[in-house]
This record gives sequence, structure tokens and C-alpha cells, in this order.
Amino acid sequence: MRLVLASRNENKLRELSGLMAPYVLLPLPADVVLPPETGTTFAENALIKARVAASATGHPAIADDSGIEARALRGAPGVWSARYAGEGASDEENLAKLLDAVPEDGDRRVAYVCALAYVEPGGREELVHGRCEGVLAPEPRGRGGFGYDPAFVPDDYADGRTMAELTPAEKDAVSHRGRAARALVRRLRDVEHESRPPSLLGVARRRGGEHARRAGRRRGSRG
Repeated sequence: MRLVLASRNENKLRELSGLMAPYVLLPLPADVVLPPETGTTFAENALIKARVAASATGHPAIADDSGIEARALRGAPGVWSARYAGEGASDEENLAKLLDAVPEDGDRRVAYVCALAYVEPGGREELVHGRCEGVLAPEPRGRGGFGYDPAFVPDDYADGRTMAELTPAEKDAVSHRGRAARALVRRLRDVEHESRPPSLLGVARRRGGEHARRAGRRRGSRG
């Protein structure tokens, strides 16, 4: 199945393309205009984008909304993570503002949160979530990843590396987006399996079993 990704973020397209296998992700057509993210939750924003993409393209679409929540900031920046330092701010500017806002001697606990939505044109919708817990490093480290990755140290590894210092496979295994994508793939495959008509081989096997049971009952009644 081919799915349109409702995003202009090349990093997300690259990351989710691997995570959503065996489904194939298609980039959003240039003429589709995504609405502003006006929702107050990650789930609302993900659904808003996926619905627009599905309606505009006529294909099933997925969209994620994700961000970082700092305990010291009562969950901020949250849904405003991508524009924490202002509209059009770079990843580096957003991260610098977060590092300035969280006291070095304060609570450094942070969490990556992702809501991933699937929408069919005029039809079914699915919504899954992924979460990764960690701590905020005092300064950026590493060259991989994007967003807040250079200062996010996940709890899942004991060596203190940031997300930007992990290999892509290590990051995908524990990231909020990786967990959400795997949950969505399982959900979609389960639905496909449930809606699939019985195979001819399966029907033949069931009929053969029924014939055998009837023959056995007839032999038993004659004995």
C-alpha cells in the first residue's frame, strides 16, 4: 500500500519511510497546502494534516505531530516545539532556547512525544502514540538526527549518548516516532488480515475436515 506523508519535512519523510515498511511513503504533492497546526494536542494536529492530505490526493495519508516536553517547564514546548523560538526558527535556535529555559541544576527530565494519524479519503481513521523518556544534556552533542536530538539522552541506553550520537537503527528502536510507526504498521496489518477473504486452500481444508468428521460419525453409528 502507498501512503502520502502529510509533511514538508524531509527528515521525517526519510525517517518514516524506513519505519513504515512494508508500506511505501509518497511525498506530499507540491500543490497541496497543509493547514496551520492550530490544535492544542499532538493528536489534533496529526489528524488535521492527514485529513487534508487524504482529501486532496484521494490516497490514504499519514501525518505525525511530535515534540519535546520538559518537566521543568510543565510540558513546554510541547505542540509548539517546531516553532519554540518563533515562526521559522531553525532547529538550532529552538534547542538553544530550550537549553536556556531549563535550569542546569533543575529538573532535567524530558520526553519525546509523537501522535501518528492514518486517514483514508472519506473513510477510516487510525491514531497511535509513541513516547520516549530521557534527560536533557547540558549541551548539544552528535551529528545525527534532527530537532532536539543533540541534547536528548534517552533512558533506553545506559551509556549517556544523545539521540544525535546513536546510529539510525539505535535511534529508530527507541524513538517516539519509531514506536508510533511500529504501532501503526501493526494496526494496519491487523485490519488487512481481518478483512481478507478466506483463501481457497483454507476453505478446502475446512470442508475436508467437515467431511472427515461426518464420515467418522457415520462409521460410529454403524458400529
